[in-house]
Amino acid sequence: MDLGLKDRVYIVTGASRGLGRATAQALVADGAKVVVSGRHEESVAKAVAELGPGAHGVSADNADPAAAGRLVAAAREHFGRLDGILISVGGPAPGTAESNTDEQWQSAFESVFLGAVRLARAAVAELGEGGVVGFVLSGSVHEPIGGLTISNGLRPGLAGFAKSLADEVGPRGIRVVGLLPSRIDTDRVRELDALSGDPVAAREANEARIPLRRYGTPEEFGATAAFLLSPAASYLTGLMIPVDGGTRRGF
Repeated sequence: MDLGLKDRVYIVTGASRGLGRATAQALVADGAKVVVSGRHEESVAKAVAELGPGAHGVSADNADPAAAGRLVAAAREHFGRLDGILISVGGPAPGTAESNTDEQWQSAFESVFLGAVRLARAAVAELGEGGVVGFVLSGSVHEPIGGLTISNGLRPGLAGFAKSLADEVGPRGIRVVGLLPSRIDTDRVRELDALSGDPVAAREANEARIPLRRYGTPEEFGATAAFLLSPAASYLTGLMIPVDGGTRRGF
């Protein structure tokens, strides 16, 4: 199936590793051009080298108010256009309502929530008909995840913003979608499993609750994200798509 990605231009944040990196790889493999960003210049440069000439890197922190404008400008200057953005951010600090500090909440709000809002607003100001904004959220949009209270608090609010944005920009032909990964086999998820004190047992317990009885791979997530960002998904907007092996049973 041709997704219609050839020569389209996307920004993918948090693309030096994990889900953002897998999405950038899937987009480039199908002929798209990608501006990839991450907080660390060295890791961004490594990702660009691996992705090849279809990628351009920008070292940027989503919490930086100037980051959104820099990324949009990079897409315009290096590839001449912008067709979409996937906003992926690192997970906030684990903890509980009692243990997480004000500083942790403030830092996470700046990067996970407000940074994502800025990026989306900058993108839609540049996008035309057929453009798309994607958010990497979490299964916690629907159900809280133990030990991730900050994420549980911020992700549902960002999903609400995404749905509002879909209503606002839909008449301009711009789509907005959210992806809700659950147990995808990334460094972040392995770190969360390790917090239990027995990562092997934690993984086995989590897999037992997944109908497919396994964690997803970053590549599976990237392929799903590439489809949702592509013209092949042109009539999908305002949706929050679980990428979770059936954990929510389609609801």
